[in-house]
Amino acid sequence: MNVSKDIPISHLKEVALLFLRLGATAFGGPAAHIAIMHDEVVKRRKWLSDQEFLDLLGATNLIPGPNSTEMAIHLGFLRAGWPGLIMGGVCFVAPAMLITLFLAWLYVRLGTLPQAEWLLYGVKPVVIAIIGQALWSLGSKALKNISVGIVALAAMGFYFLGVNEIMLLFGGGAVALLISNLPRLRNRFIGAFLLPVGATIAAAASIPFSLPLLFLTFLKIGSVMYGSGYVLLAFLRADLVVRYGWLTDTQLLDAIAIGQVTPGPLFTTATFIGYQLGGVTGAILATLGIFLPSFIIVAISNPFIPRLRASPWLGALLDGVNAASLGLMAAVCIQIGRASLVDPLTLLIALISLALLLKFKVNSTWLIAGGALVGWLGSWIAR
Repeated sequence: MNVSKDIPISHLKEVALLFLRLGATAFGGPAAHIAIMHDEVVKRRKWLSDQEFLDLLGATNLIPGPNSTEMAIHLGFLRAGWPGLIMGGVCFVAPAMLITLFLAWLYVRLGTLPQAEWLLYGVKPVVIAIIGQALWSLGSKALKNISVGIVALAAMGFYFLGVNEIMLLFGGGAVALLISNLPRLRNRFIGAFLLPVGATIAAAASIPFSLPLLFLTFLKIGSVMYGSGYVLLAFLRADLVVRYGWLTDTQLLDAIAIGQVTPGPLFTTATFIGYQLGGVTGAILATLGIFLPSFIIVAISNPFIPRLRASPWLGALLDGVNAASLGLMAAVCIQIGRASLVDPLTLLIALISLALLLKFKVNSTWLIAGGALVGWLGSWIAR
């Protein structure tokens, strides 16, 4: 994954166009975003191998912040150096931010969310197919032996039992590290690693709103948050509802819902909240605050990823984290499937999409557009 110092301008343009498109069309959350990126940069453009993609995925799971945005930043850097690092992240976030900003403007004026059930009805079955195709492709590289296969299955099983995702990722990495390096552990003392599992939040009186505090709040969340949208909800509620009293629970849930029904990263929920609290300036500051740490952390961590793979200890850790990541992706795919494959039509959409991906290599963006069209036609016929 060497990055050339002399980057052609065409590479930077390629990064910009790809991630602008993905930011405007990639529905379904981080698992779907990563699956779409895999299709685009490994299968179609061949910027890197399956194993290199897996290692980037493992690295993003080891650091805080939005995984799919961090993957966009990593991939931009890989293709177009430092300008690509910035371009990849900004272009992935910008379309989703603008869409969310528009919806926030409508919400403030209408007092309710625009209806988009028809969109999700058609798009979610396509998302399931995209994730399934990525799992099939990446699984052959990540599941190198029985031990990492067991890690993947265990991560999926424990996820459904409610075990914290971060504990599963680090636990999977630790198990693979220990099993792979058992011969090296003879006559050595193995220390225990403690994972931070949360912090106590004390309720406080309402604090007056200010733009600097809004920025710092989202900067803090972007710097320390691991996990899914549900974890983001917990962080936002602790600060904005409980500690500051700036939002109600209903307003916060509406903001999370907007993040789920719009393309691009779920963290653009920050744009919606920022606009509610401080208009366009608030939206920009909140968005900048929550995404800025990802650019900094990726810039610092990217050069160390090849060293992780080269080390027998850390390489095994990365294998375990990769396997656990795929297990979690599979669990998310099953969850979405339960909620989305609700009738013969949605099941047919998923099966046709999977066949088109595997057999004809149809671009995932066209499939998402097709799913949205089917959803719109279905809602129009049902009227």
